[in-house]
Amino acid sequence: MELLKVENLTIGYAADKVLAAGINLSLNKNELVGLVGQNGVGKSTLIRTICGLQPSMKGHIQLSGEPIRDLTPKSIAKKISVVLTGKPDSLNLSVLELIALGRHPYSGWLGSLKKEDKEKIEDAITQMEINYLAQKRLFELSDGQLQKVMIARALAQDTDLIILDEPTSHLDLRNKIEVLNLLKKISESGKGVLISTHEIQLSAQVCNQFWCMDFGKEILVGEPKKLIVSGELQNYLHVPKESLG
Repeated sequence: MELLKVENLTIGYAADKVLAAGINLSLNKNELVGLVGQNGVGKSTLIRTICGLQPSMKGHIQLSGEPIRDLTPKSIAKKISVVLTGKPDSLNLSVLELIALGRHPYSGWLGSLKKEDKEKIEDAITQMEINYLAQKRLFELSDGQLQKVMIARALAQDTDLIILDEPTSHLDLRNKIEVLNLLKKISESGKGVLISTHEIQLSAQVCNQFWCMDFGKEILVGEPKKLIVSGELQNYLHVPKESLG
C-alpha cells in the first residue's frame, strides 16, 4: 500500500531559494527508507514539506491516497507522525506523560485518555523496550533513552507513516545500532518509516531504499547496497568510492 506519494514537488523558501525541484517519490508499507545527502541539500526541508509543516512551492503530496492540501492538521496527525531533531520543550515531563501526548489527535482538547489510548501507549512502551523508564523524568534520561521515548510517542500516535529527522544523531555506536534495528522492526510490523541520516553504512544494513539528494540533481532512488556497489551513491555524496566499500 502506497502511504506517501510525491509528484513534481519543488521545495524551498522563496523563488530565489529553491532547494530541489521535480521530486517524484513513493513510500509503501513495510518499507524503511533512508534520506541521505550533504548538509544543506534540503533533507530537513523535504521532511517538513512532506509533513505539512512547511508549504510546497509546487507539486503534489498524497498521504494514503489523499492530497495533503485537502487534509486538516488533525487528519494529517492521524496519518503521519514526526520526530524532529531537538529535545522537548519541557524536560520535566515524565516518560509516560510525553508518550501520552502522541494520543492528542484522538483524545480531544481535554486530553482525557480512553482505554484504547492507554493500550496504544502501553504497546508503544513495550515495542520500544522502555518499560523500565516509564516513571522517570525526561531530564534523567540519556540521549539514547530519550530518543527511544520520542519514537515511542510517535508509535502511540498510531499512524501508518513515521518520519524521523536524524534519529541517531548524538548517539553512541551501540545506541545508533539499537535505534536503527528498532525502526526496522517497526517498518516490518506494517508501517512505513522514513529517516534522514548521515549514518550511511549502518543505515544501508537496515533500509530497503535510499533517497539520495544532491545539489541540482534529481533524487537518486535505489537499494542501498546496489547504489554503493555501482558508485552512484558516492558520487551523490561526493566521497571516494572506496569509502563505502
